[in-house]
Amino acid sequence: MISRVVVRIGTGSRTPFRTAREIWHYRDLFWALGARDLRLRYRQTFLGVAWVVLQPLVAAGIFAFVFGRIARVSTDGQPYLLFSLAALTGWNYFANVLTRASTSLIQNPQLVTRVYFPRLILPIAVVPAVLVDLIVTTIAFVGIALAQGRAPSGNLFALPLAVLLFTVLALGAGFAAAALAVRYRDVQYLLPVAIQMALYASPVAYSAFAVPAEWLAVYYANPLAAPIELMRWSLLGTPAPTFNHLAYSVAAALTLWLTGSWIFRRIERSFADEI
Repeated sequence: MISRVVVRIGTGSRTPFRTAREIWHYRDLFWALGARDLRLRYRQTFLGVAWVVLQPLVAAGIFAFVFGRIARVSTDGQPYLLFSLAALTGWNYFANVLTRASTSLIQNPQLVTRVYFPRLILPIAVVPAVLVDLIVTTIAFVGIALAQGRAPSGNLFALPLAVLLFTVLALGAGFAAAALAVRYRDVQYLLPVAIQMALYASPVAYSAFAVPAEWLAVYYANPLAAPIELMRWSLLGTPAPTFNHLAYSVAAALTLWLTGSWIFRRIERSFADEI
């Protein structure tokens, strides 16, 4: 009697633990996709890696003119250029991870429809390339700070925590956006508008001290507020977010990650048909 082995290919287990184990099994694909994104980012660009520094630097210069010179926004005793650039370093990382994760499925239809692998790898694989951009921008920030006579603070140990919070928040929202973009292509047009609105609702161009006391509860309801202030504290030594505000952002990030993963898994079975 001949025994037959049946291999069933599907969307995989619904438990987070087994999903994580499956992603780890395909880690070579993750690194291959990350390396590909890094190469594509700088292919056929005249300025190459300089774009990574120029984008936040130009934005910080505009903020410095509008909010620093005209509006006279408080900067906790720091030069406005450094004040806004420190926040933009973290904000751009968050926005780039979210934006690229949201289009990771619809930009790779040949992988989604022809090859089996845990689909969550696609949005997660955008992180390495954006992380390299963050490292370059952070080094440039330190150089600009030193040129202005501002040595980095001793709080750099908190920088990885801020980056981790940005990553979890961005991927949580990115999972949901990537899955919904397969079914509703309007998502890729609405998301940039939402990100732009979130920019001004977050403490990038101003600090918590500029917010009226009656609006502080609403202000800190934004889970991006604490990691942005933590980023600025780690780079410049400005006032740090409180433990309660950080704990809220951690809880919100984990909730968003689990919710985004759930939405992704719910729609995943129809990816090949709808993409």
